[in-house]
Amino acid sequence: MELNRRTVIAGAAAAGIAATTLGGTAEAASGRKPVKEPFGTLADGTKVYRWSLENGGTRLRVLSYGGIVQSLELPDRHGRYADVVAGFDDIADYVAKSPYFGALIGRYGNRIGKGQFTLDGTAYQLSVNDGANHLHGGAQGFDKHVWDVEPFAKGSDVGLRLHYTSVDGEMGYPGTLRATVTYTLTRHGDWRIDYAATTDKATVVNLTSHVYWNLAGEGSGTIEDHELTIAASRYTPTDSGLIPTGELAGVAGTPFDFRRAKPVGRDIRAGHEQQVLAKGYDHNWVLDKGITARPEHVATLRDPRSGRTLKIATDQPGLQFYSGNFLDGTLTGTGGRTYRQGDALCLETQHFPDSPNHANFPSTVLRPGQTYRTSTLHTFGA
Repeated sequence: MELNRRTVIAGAAAAGIAATTLGGTAEAASGRKPVKEPFGTLADGTKVYRWSLENGGTRLRVLSYGGIVQSLELPDRHGRYADVVAGFDDIADYVAKSPYFGALIGRYGNRIGKGQFTLDGTAYQLSVNDGANHLHGGAQGFDKHVWDVEPFAKGSDVGLRLHYTSVDGEMGYPGTLRATVTYTLTRHGDWRIDYAATTDKATVVNLTSHVYWNLAGEGSGTIEDHELTIAASRYTPTDSGLIPTGELAGVAGTPFDFRRAKPVGRDIRAGHEQQVLAKGYDHNWVLDKGITARPEHVATLRDPRSGRTLKIATDQPGLQFYSGNFLDGTLTGTGGRTYRQGDALCLETQHFPDSPNHANFPSTVLRPGQTYRTSTLHTFGA
């Protein structure tokens, strides 16, 4: 049974569990501003900071480098807290080793085939950093830059506004793009992400967040027993380079059918051709709701062991589910444990991969005078 958040948090406080946090209680006072502390220095001397937020029983730590979510702590059904996202303890590991742990992704989340697209008759060549293809903004995407961070406390909400300006030609993209991403923790402990961007020249944009989830706790082992639901009747098959073929294939009768909750690992070794290519799941699901004016519920993730749940709502048309296929035991996380294949998963709200090269996919073009806006809401329970 999923308990009310307030019941869980109140129970934790009564039991004296994890009551010494940012605010000194199990639930931080509404309106308390985030706390800033040093987190290291980049090779060029740029200082990196970590911001700590708490509200509604959710604890969040965010780096100015890459807008990275370094940790996100939630109570289980007994009120016991655990960090449920993969991450590192020091900036050097994020710079040298990170497979996008917790990062803001841009200008274009996911892949663009051969790093090429044509817009308004002009051909563009982007940075190629994933075999022959462009991935997550290129070799120096938004995840590898220091963002300006502005903390806020507004009413019962607390959060951070992160700003980054990507100059014309950066990673091959046209136009100077001014991006603002707002992280908000609500009084109920929900985590909302609001993305906004403007450009001075026609360009393509697809921003997302690359958090690796394990609701049992980071470093605790496989996520294959997590139960997942995705409200999608179709997905986008890929070629061997994980570039969409352009087909919108039905999930019925395949391992890609998550319309009803099932363990992530139930069909992960079914031998489907698409799973063989991706070494598991690494695909975009075509959400049944399509593009919507406001976030609508599209996915639920539940860990039976802890009782923790994650519900995702978005206004975007796609959701990339990645089952941590390339974690190989060489990375050590914040808890001192190594991450192996399938020890965390990603659920990235997005437009479709390679959209600039598929006329049948929703457009990702942004023009001067327009404002790119999209929102994703994470609701937690236990």
